[in-house]
Amino acid sequence: MEQLFPSLSILSLLLAFGIALVAGFVKGVVGFAQPLILISGLTLFLPPELALAGLIIPTLVTNAMQSLRHGPQAAWASVKAFRVFLICGGITLVIAAQMVRVVPEAVLLMAIGIPALAYAALQLGGLGFSLPRRSSKVEAAVGGIAGVLGGLSGVWGPPTVMYLTALGTPKADQLRVQGVIYGAGAVALFFAHLASGVLRADTIPFSILLILPAVLGMWAGGKVVDRIDQVIFKRATLVVLLLAGANLIRRAIF
Repeated sequence: MEQLFPSLSILSLLLAFGIALVAGFVKGVVGFAQPLILISGLTLFLPPELALAGLIIPTLVTNAMQSLRHGPQAAWASVKAFRVFLICGGITLVIAAQMVRVVPEAVLLMAIGIPALAYAALQLGGLGFSLPRRSSKVEAAVGGIAGVLGGLSGVWGPPTVMYLTALGTPKADQLRVQGVIYGAGAVALFFAHLASGVLRADTIPFSILLILPAVLGMWAGGKVVDRIDQVIFKRATLVVLLLAGANLIRRAIF
């Protein structure tokens, strides 16, 4: 193991394995937050670029699993329904990924954390925000924002979750749609960071290593989500979003 990852200690690898397991479990329950947990946890003891590389391939694999949970036909229907979101997000993600080394980390973290925290806090406090119907313009804007954040940090969950929650999307549909959106973003992220140099010969093996714990965690989380109703699911989603946003703001400040 030390020969394969000469720059990482056994302790660092075990910690990374544990963080990936927890991230996969949370994703299995609420359908998102795996990249948030991975990037937040891994950057505590790893360089940001290696942490970003580490989350890319596990995210690709688990999102494919999530989007195909109800079969290819259901996944394709979600692709067609949210094609505006996917196209806009994909374009901005690829462009933003090329700027990953020049944007200050604190600015990026605050840009993700503040909206996520504010939205979740308002929803949990009873000041609900909802969209009566879908709008192509709103969807394009949210998709574009999600793509920028995803390209820079590997994290595009908060804008997507806020949008789907505001639409009142049913649990099963939301999980599948999130998987499709995040899966398409993960593919774009993979190729974008092959081009940016974040994914390369010395970082890809680390990312591959984290697939197994992420998948195991997601499997366990899936067993939990099947037992909870729509109200509990939405509340759990908002709590995770609140904590994720608060953690990102904390990292930006300190």
